[in-house]
Amino acid sequence: MAVIPVALAGRAYDVMIEEGLLARLGEAAAPFLASYAGGRKVPFVADANTYRLYHAAVDADLAACGFAAEWFVVEPGENAKSWRVLEQLTDWLLALGVTRKDHVFALGGGVVGDLVGFACAITKRGCGFVQLPTTLLAQVDSSVGGKTAINTGAGKNLIGAFHQPSLVLIDPLVLGTLPDREMRAGYAEVLKYGLLGDAAFFAWLEANGDKVLAREPAALEHAIATSIAMKARIVAEDERETMDRRALLNLGHTFGHALEAETGFSDRLLHGEAVAMGMVLAARYSARRGEISHEDADRATRAVAAAGLSASLTALGLACDGAALVDHMRHDKKAEGTTLPFLLLRQLGEAYVARDVDLADIAAFLDGELGQ
Repeated sequence: MAVIPVALAGRAYDVMIEEGLLARLGEAAAPFLASYAGGRKVPFVADANTYRLYHAAVDADLAACGFAAEWFVVEPGENAKSWRVLEQLTDWLLALGVTRKDHVFALGGGVVGDLVGFACAITKRGCGFVQLPTTLLAQVDSSVGGKTAINTGAGKNLIGAFHQPSLVLIDPLVLGTLPDREMRAGYAEVLKYGLLGDAAFFAWLEANGDKVLAREPAALEHAIATSIAMKARIVAEDERETMDRRALLNLGHTFGHALEAETGFSDRLLHGEAVAMGMVLAARYSARRGEISHEDADRATRAVAAAGLSASLTALGLACDGAALVDHMRHDKKAEGTTLPFLLLRQLGEAYVARDVDLADIAAFLDGELGQ
């Protein structure tokens, strides 16, 4: 088992990685179940797909440990991160009598984790929660670090809070049921860690990415553990993104969120797919500015394409120009007045925050990438 501490002052927690953890949930999460002794049901939140796959195993394991689960099931997809579902979930938690000493269990991908985390941040002014991520993207990114949010008509993740989990349990075996498209989308976030801060890990992924995508146990655990260890270090240094350190985790996201907005935050473009394309654009724009070589930008592009992810903006078939994408960027929550910081590359394995980017130049660059 790999155990990675997230060392936050006064509220450190562990990320545990081991095959079969979900089947041993009662044992692995025992300290966070203790408040339910005596017959109270343990609140679990899952999307419909995850519930169908895993609720029977979870129920059986909890029963063997003397507990019973009560389930709140949401529909799969970003629509679950809404005011409506948040209200339903918080009302459900209050009806169950959840207290600040209790923990709510989030079983699913990033949507479930974000929704549950935010609900727990505001219920009773803060109750605990345990992350049980079931997608690669959630395992290496959204389950760690305490960013929680819902979406609104103004954009994605604009209403939220920093609320750290008490424990993250990662079972790589659950990725066996993950569709290949979702696996590739999650792998984009793994690539991100290499590009933003670990050139050696990026080179390892160039050589071993196919093994990770094929879910080979040793390669998969190494990729997950390395990604989480980097995120844990960054979060410990800059928990609330008040400095540029945590902002590095947004590599690919400014471009990517604009692409998600243009495609209606739909299944047409998954978040990880948008981030992958965003990293390609960040690398190519960094080369345009003369900060990395075109050869390095091509290397980043090849790594994305080798994973079966789109590395060409024209392939997305967008009916817009660069100015329209820039307009989406202006709503980014990282916007500062009339400026917008961009995550760019000084070299492969070294990202930085650029605050001197001309949005007109971004629009012109995107026009070129769109073939206009």
